[in-house]
Amino acid sequence: MQTLIKRTITGLLFTSITIGGIYASPYTFLALFALISVLCLREYLGIVLHRESPQRGLRLFMGFVLGLAPVAISIGWVWPEGRVEGLDFSQIALVVLVMGAFITEMFSRSERPIESVASLVLGMLYIGVPFALLNLIAFEGGEYHPHLVFSLLLLTWMNDTAAYVFGSLWGKRPLFPRISPKKTWEGTLGGVVATLLFSFALAYWFPEWSGLDWFVLAFIVVLFGSLGDLVESMLKRSYHKKDSSALLPGHGGLLDRFDSFIFMLPFAAAYLIWLT
Repeated sequence: MQTLIKRTITGLLFTSITIGGIYASPYTFLALFALISVLCLREYLGIVLHRESPQRGLRLFMGFVLGLAPVAISIGWVWPEGRVEGLDFSQIALVVLVMGAFITEMFSRSERPIESVASLVLGMLYIGVPFALLNLIAFEGGEYHPHLVFSLLLLTWMNDTAAYVFGSLWGKRPLFPRISPKKTWEGTLGGVVATLLFSFALAYWFPEWSGLDWFVLAFIVVLFGSLGDLVESMLKRSYHKKDSSALLPGHGGLLDRFDSFIFMLPFAAAYLIWLT
């Protein structure tokens, strides 16, 4: 009972802060998700760089620089008062940073330097790039779209919650037992149906996008969001971790809460870019 109460209170606080940050202003949105990016990246690096070594501090530093570079660049691109100057060579700067990770490992005397570089670059692709794309989605066309950000989160939460409820009540057949033994086909299908149906409500509330667009975005969420949940489970299982952290009482870490959202963002961004 105490666990349920703790989980409920944490969930309400987390949801309130997230929604408040999205709708308060473009600046609070950017600040909120920059912080979420930092914390998710911290949890990711804590998982993959779990071994103690003299070079761990330097690797953590490089991991944060690589992982947050796309987020920082995207903020410069979409800054509400106008694009920040000096970003013309930002893509080249990202490549230079990746090369810098290789150079750093050359002097680390590590037995597995390529594994370390791969872990750092993966942090940029898995955490940094999706959150950078979220900024581009939020400011598509030069205007801030809080409804779109909120709706993508809402679809993700609907899929996760419905899958959990249906799985708890009727789940029998494991979906992917090798990676996530508790997930079931019944729960997954329940999440799919509930999320696709919920897209019609979003089309009514936010008619800026058509019913077909909301349905496609909901389909992207249920497909790639569900895969994102499994991908994070695979990551944690590879390093023998149950949760990404204990930051959110009763929920685990931020990465545990944003794994589905992060993974579906590139596909949602691709669709929204195609629309324009």
